[in-house]
Amino acid sequence: MPRRDVIHGSRALAEAVKLCDVKVIAAYPITPQTHIVEDIAKFVANGELKAEYIKVESEHSAMSACIGSSATGARTFTATSSQGLALMYEMLFVASGLRLPIVMANANRAMSAPINIWNDQQDTISVRDCGWLQFYCETNQEVLDYTIQAFKISESKGVYLPSIVCLDGYVLTHTIEPVEIPDKEAVEEFLPPYSPPFFLDPEEPMTLGPLGDPSVYMEFRKEQQKGMEKAYEVIKKVNKEFEEHFGRSYGMIEEYNMENAEIALITLGSVAGTIKDVIDESKEKVGLIKIRTFRPFPKEELIKALKDVSSVAVIEKDISIGLGEGAVFSELKGILYATNVHPNIINAIVGLGGRDVTKEHIAKIIKECKKPKQEVIWVGLK
Repeated sequence: MPRRDVIHGSRALAEAVKLCDVKVIAAYPITPQTHIVEDIAKFVANGELKAEYIKVESEHSAMSACIGSSATGARTFTATSSQGLALMYEMLFVASGLRLPIVMANANRAMSAPINIWNDQQDTISVRDCGWLQFYCETNQEVLDYTIQAFKISESKGVYLPSIVCLDGYVLTHTIEPVEIPDKEAVEEFLPPYSPPFFLDPEEPMTLGPLGDPSVYMEFRKEQQKGMEKAYEVIKKVNKEFEEHFGRSYGMIEEYNMENAEIALITLGSVAGTIKDVIDESKEKVGLIKIRTFRPFPKEELIKALKDVSSVAVIEKDISIGLGEGAVFSELKGILYATNVHPNIINAIVGLGGRDVTKEHIAKIIKECKKPKQEVIWVGLK
């Protein structure tokens, strides 16, 4: 029988790693990710998780170790945050290019400088083109569930790409919520042992990661794109299977109060909870579209969800310096350009560096949606 517990988001993620029977963990602690790897280390030390825990000297080394581990056919996990993810940058491309289904948790945290240990989503948004799937969590239950799903999706035939499970630093990592933790047997039925089509074996030597000269390099990149397109299909299939096993369902996006909505608010992560509260109290015809899967980008779902709305506000905790707008806003405009879906769109930059996003801020954004011009607004500035 599943059990219910009241736990931090970090603990929920560690429980998921244990349930998934991960064989190798390589990680370097960084705030606010530290609790995740601390709990996993305890599971390994006391025998609850039979795995190899590799203590490394940096995040670059952590990802390098994960690449080696996954290449031998072991189910592999790591976790990081902010500057740690930035230090991994070189190896993120290697993991994806070698088609290794590593799963990484990232406790979303602002990028320095100035140094800041609080939450925004600039870190993972900045690595969106590295070839990793990205899943954004609103609640601690989603943290556990998305992690289990991420292993199954990444390890699926035709995908073989790594995944990042994104949970907002402190807002989820250090916040206690009720979480249903499934039985180990149920997870084993849903997620069988990883059986890769090829792996490094001293008994049968092979070359992994050869030189890709101009005559083959483009084909490698095209195959990665095909893997991401395959993931688009697999995510839906895995979600259906997950619902059959555990009774919880997650799509590429979540629509909240979108029936007859004239205004749509779009966001990622935990701020969706605050937005839902405002919608429940609002007299406006306003709904929420929460992007669960940022990579692959849910193009079809967003176009369909927005076809009948007049105004859209993209609320995000990141900024593309130089362009002057958020990444989600840019990508949404891009996918709508070639369609006949053309609502008025504004971009609200919020919560950078952990600044609180209040219900009053969301109410202000809804009012801004009624203005006829397209613009970027910074909400919560002093």
